[in-house]
Amino acid sequence: MYPWGDNRPYNSYSAYFRARFGERVQKVAINAGFTCPNRDGRVGRGGCTFCNNEAFTPSYCKAVKSITQQIDEGIEFHQRRYRTASRYLAYFQSFSNTYAPLEVLRQRYSEALSHEGVVGLVIGTRPDCVDEAVLDYLAELSKEYYITVEYGIESCYDESLQRINRGHDFACAERAVKMTAERGLSVGAHFVLGLPGESDEMILAQVERINALPLTTIKFHQLQVFRGTAMEREYDEHPELFRFWELDDYLDLMVEILRRLRPDIVVERFASEAPPRYHYGRNWGLVRNETLWAMFEKRLRERGAYQGELYE
Repeated sequence: MYPWGDNRPYNSYSAYFRARFGERVQKVAINAGFTCPNRDGRVGRGGCTFCNNEAFTPSYCKAVKSITQQIDEGIEFHQRRYRTASRYLAYFQSFSNTYAPLEVLRQRYSEALSHEGVVGLVIGTRPDCVDEAVLDYLAELSKEYYITVEYGIESCYDESLQRINRGHDFACAERAVKMTAERGLSVGAHFVLGLPGESDEMILAQVERINALPLTTIKFHQLQVFRGTAMEREYDEHPELFRFWELDDYLDLMVEILRRLRPDIVVERFASEAPPRYHYGRNWGLVRNETLWAMFEKRLRERGAYQGELYE
């Protein structure tokens, strides 16, 4: 048994929710019709160079549908796949879901929380799209519901953030994460591994900076180049800047990341999948997340490795 009360060699997302709720809790994705400040001109235009939101958005998530309808269809979808789930988290996934006036956020979050079976919110956003008023409101909600604010940080290196047209630096992410955690809110973070110009050594070195953040959960995704993005054009023009791991090599790298990762951080993802029609360049083919998790856990056990093994 590991310190997080589970026999898996990493602090798993499913075990975290079972410990908190006593049962499986399933996220249901929502497209609530938000945009981003580096799309509408406030920060920039065109969005992040890697971004094709449709590649990660379930087919039922359409902003033309009401939030209630999307939750209904999402629950129906997940009940076919995960029959044991009876409680749900409304996952505001598409674009920056705190990028609107507070009264708009109140209306959209309230609609989701009024749905029977929804016990909380997971709110995906950018570090430059929160302020004191929004976080204070979410802290009030957290007295009754489970609330996580999940920040797209992507990298700890400012030069990488500039290259992908992120529109904020790492210091902005540090401030947002700390402001959120100070209010007792659960804080998630998302990182893309293998951005152009980043070596394995840089990726491992940034774990120390991740450990210094008061995070509850974390997602790691391998870099994927999607059709219709600025990164597709960059890849065509400068393929030497891109490096795609073979799956075995990526598993080995993730083992080393997990060995260094603070043991109380809950690992939600270590890799991602997207429909093949969106892929451009090299990828692992049709390998589902369930298979990736099984391969990763096997690799950890083969190595006798576990999360936080090298953490100081």
